[in-house]
Amino acid sequence: MRTPRRRPGPALALALVAVPLLLALLGPVAVDLAGGPGPRAASFTSGEGHWLGTDFVGRDVVRQVLLGGRSVVLVAPAAVLLAYAVAVPLGLLAALTRRGWLEEVLMRPLDVLLAVPSLLMILLVAAVVDLGTAGLALLVALVNVPDAARIVRAAAAEAASRSAVEALRMQGETWWRIAVGFVGRSMLRTLAADLGVRLTGVLYLVATAAFLGVGVAPDAADWAVMVDRNRTGLFLQPWAVVVPALLVVALTMGVNLLFDAVLQRPALREGSRRT
Repeated sequence: MRTPRRRPGPALALALVAVPLLLALLGPVAVDLAGGPGPRAASFTSGEGHWLGTDFVGRDVVRQVLLGGRSVVLVAPAAVLLAYAVAVPLGLLAALTRRGWLEEVLMRPLDVLLAVPSLLMILLVAAVVDLGTAGLALLVALVNVPDAARIVRAAAAEAASRSAVEALRMQGETWWRIAVGFVGRSMLRTLAADLGVRLTGVLYLVATAAFLGVGVAPDAADWAVMVDRNRTGLFLQPWAVVVPALLVVALTMGVNLLFDAVLQRPALREGSRRT
């Protein structure tokens, strides 16, 4: 008799998410309480009062790590929320409309945007416009709208084809009640699964954009920038690369494991079945 394979528990997922999240949110506060940056040392040195050594310009790695997480931790969730704020209404409207031309008008332009790789579009826009942190979040949200809208539309179309939706229409229920009260509830599990994967992808996309110098200054205290700028001294002082890279990996792995645990909850499974 085969025993079911045990999955990593929610505690591990929470720990993986909590460490980089707390460092990103509370790190700047700790740096402010500790005072100024202090004198710079030689590049890629170890010890000498610096627990994790110094970076490529002699700045303390611990201080840079404490200051460098906000762009990843704040930009990625903001971009995902903005993407869903546009994609969910578009997908629901395309799935529930009885006018074929309206669905074509809504979905075909999104198909065109899907043909352009996300990172390529970000680099093209960044070559023309000087993107800041807010601009990067908006652009990442934009490139995620087409795919998210198609997933919402596919999930909503399956629920919209049920006889219960037709019965609700015959009873004179409003579009809002049908779309949110019935169709929206029926696709919660699909959206939760997509949200976990999408947030992970957006985290990597934001980190990659920062690695390439998009949305952040070349010498900014940023985890992705730290990996890029310090990689030349990887064998001299590895902590300046390894620590920020591990924090990004821990955050993405923790998000995936956390959403896996959420999807296993009986309440979410039963809620999808009941509708």
